[in-house]
Amino acid sequence: MYYKVIYCPEYGIPQTRRRLVLVGSLLGPISLIGATHNPDDIHCIDFIGGLSEIKAGATDPNDPLHHAAALSEINQERIKHSRPGGTWKEWPECLRCNRHKQSKKQLSTAVYGRMTWEQIPPTITTQFYNYGSGRFGHPVQDRALSLREGAILQTFPADYRFIDSNTRYAMTVIARHIGNAVPVRLGEVIGESILKHIKDSEKISCERNTI
Repeated sequence: MYYKVIYCPEYGIPQTRRRLVLVGSLLGPISLIGATHNPDDIHCIDFIGGLSEIKAGATDPNDPLHHAAALSEINQERIKHSRPGGTWKEWPECLRCNRHKQSKKQLSTAVYGRMTWEQIPPTITTQFYNYGSGRFGHPVQDRALSLREGAILQTFPADYRFIDSNTRYAMTVIARHIGNAVPVRLGEVIGESILKHIKDSEKISCERNTI
């Protein structure tokens, strides 16, 4: 049995998330392959910077999954006052949520935040399309991440079809599929590790048989 907590950017996954990976084999000791990427080379812009510009509540006519949730009037003002990498503490007092004004607890500064093009995106959750649920504001467009952008950051292929293009869908359902998924790239890494383990085991077995 082998387990390791991995830092996803070290395997080319554009999220500052850590994952526990556990694998086992009856063939002998098994492990995960070594890191494949330098986290310093993982930037948000390289993954979603090339997608077409859309507004909050709008959909790319060429891609039904490139759809962003609408924003309430006050959230439209909030995101306009949010700089990439900044926090709600920089907003005018009138835009702050009641819990931010009244609570004496240390509240998260990631909610209602914008991502930056240069940094690694945050962990994608099932609520990534919701501007107020984390640092899910688009770096330069006044909206939250689209479903397609969330899927790409989960390393799904850019043209992956979750639904038939003519089928109506609820954002919450698709976002739940995307957010709950194991990043596709991590599945590849685990598969590569298993294949390597099998080949190494076969090689050892052959060497023993030739002695």
